[in-house]
Amino acid sequence: MGKIAFVFPGQGAQYPGMGESLTGYPEAKAVFELADALRPGTSVQCFYGTKEELTITEHTQPCMFAVELAAAEALKAAGVVPDAVAGFSLGEVTALTFAGAFSHQDGFSLVCRRGELMQRAAQENPGKMAAVLKLESEAVEKLCADIGGCWPVNYNCPGQVSVAGLAASIDALIPAVKAAGGRATPLAVSGGFHSPLMDEAADALLPLIEERAPKLPAITTYANATGAAYGSDGETLPVLLSRQVKSPVQWQRTIERMTADGVDTFIEAGPGKVLSGLISRIAPSARVFLCDTLEQVDQIAEQLKQSSFGGIPLC
Repeated sequence: MGKIAFVFPGQGAQYPGMGESLTGYPEAKAVFELADALRPGTSVQCFYGTKEELTITEHTQPCMFAVELAAAEALKAAGVVPDAVAGFSLGEVTALTFAGAFSHQDGFSLVCRRGELMQRAAQENPGKMAAVLKLESEAVEKLCADIGGCWPVNYNCPGQVSVAGLAASIDALIPAVKAAGGRATPLAVSGGFHSPLMDEAADALLPLIEERAPKLPAITTYANATGAAYGSDGETLPVLLSRQVKSPVQWQRTIERMTADGVDTFIEAGPGKVLSGLISRIAPSARVFLCDTLEQVDQIAEQLKQSSFGGIPLC
């Protein structure tokens, strides 16, 4: 068996009731207790919040962080320890926290401020996002350049790129994509994330990261902005982590690098199965597990004890 990686999802994977069963593990329960101490009501939002409440960025990010970290700590308590970690957008903060770059308290407080800053930037610089399918990345980049005011921001997997931009630009992009033979679907998000519309949020986040004096992660952690491991290219952790707020998420490149480095088993720690679906398209031979319930933690731990196992079906 090759290496195991935990991957942590971003906004869009949240759902009402997420994470409640994980509290059967004391280590996961402690994560929610810390979250509630720092931001009262976090666990209530996770377990009982409405879909509408959970889609507000300043709510989504701390709630997702809590569920993701709780899932990872439950897996660790069950004997499942990763060789590497990565996270999509806000999930990168969870990955770094689990890997020891931040304390649980600093990681949670940071993601709360990140959510607030991104929500404010979205209100001050309104934008939209759309998922573009069935076109090569280069074709999407050209369409965005021709239209102006929109940018490819999430390189998710082959044939799937998300674009963020001004409302008028995204409205113009959708028929242009169709004319080019692709398909564009508007995304239900509250801003133009990972684009220049988030410049102010990224600039404000940098000193907040620096004041927490993060360490280099003890577990190999891959950066959204580059797809490479932290510490491998000379850029500091605060610079890379703040830059990803306004830069494209290089998810396809990240998974390709992880598999090249020997990862063949991915565990999506947190709500939903978005990342698992992307990984299955980027690295079809990889084994993928979903983990956001107590039952799934126990199942994964048991299967990984066996000498031969298969990933949870994704489709």
